[in-house]
Amino acid sequence: MIIDFHTHTFPAAISEKVLAKLSRLSHTQYFTDGSVNGLLASMKEASVDYSVNLPVMTSAEQVEKVNRSLIADKETLAKQGIITFGGMHPEYNDYKKELQHLKESGIPGIKIHPAYQNTDIDDIKFLRIIDCASELGLVVLTHAGIDIGIYNHNYASVKQILSVLDQVHPEKFVLAHMGNWGCWEDVERDLAGAPVWLDTAFSIGAVTPDKAKSGEPYLSSNLSKEDFVRIVRKHGADKILFATDSPWEAQKDYVQRIDTLPFTEAEKETIFYKNAKELLSFD
Repeated sequence: MIIDFHTHTFPAAISEKVLAKLSRLSHTQYFTDGSVNGLLASMKEASVDYSVNLPVMTSAEQVEKVNRSLIADKETLAKQGIITFGGMHPEYNDYKKELQHLKESGIPGIKIHPAYQNTDIDDIKFLRIIDCASELGLVVLTHAGIDIGIYNHNYASVKQILSVLDQVHPEKFVLAHMGNWGCWEDVERDLAGAPVWLDTAFSIGAVTPDKAKSGEPYLSSNLSKEDFVRIVRKHGADKILFATDSPWEAQKDYVQRIDTLPFTEAEKETIFYKNAKELLSFD
């Protein structure tokens, strides 16, 4: 079994526009059309059994509308192998009521993105959301580290994440991009071994530039194979979640990337699906 813990889909009507904009900002290539059908086709090709869909709320006004749509589609998506999270924005005021509604609706977690939401993760607005979600037993998955399209500030640095852990103690806290994209020395020195899950999304292998943008500068700060394996072993394979960041990585290629690393079969099973099943209480 393979569970991809970090994927994105967009409504078919806007997926092309959204991907074009994000690709332009990051100078990177995308590998599906961003739609649900595109993800399902990618999953079939890669032999991925389940994918976790992570919405990103870029404004507080989106929270209720997008969450309601995801709740309405939850069962249909689940039958196809897509487990959807909800989303939250730090400027959304009635966060307690909304998180409770997500919990009661069977949504297993939320995605936050400090960089796209222009708020540091250790800001009180995020601390309150993370604390409430944790009390409800929801998974909180956050973008961590530099965003490839936003270089001027790290809104979720290792130092800030450690501050969150010290103040809130969330029990189901997942850090995308192996804990802090582009800040690997900080991850290995200060974060590895902390009580968090790290997902593997967009963290190993060469960054693939958009061919149309290949003449422009872009940041390539993924881990080498050796560094990736060492950080996994230091953090513990039992706290690593296989994830791709589809459509920004090809799921089939990413499965092969992880599968060819010098992990034991037991470690691979743990990373590919066992940790995700435990975290999601997934039968």
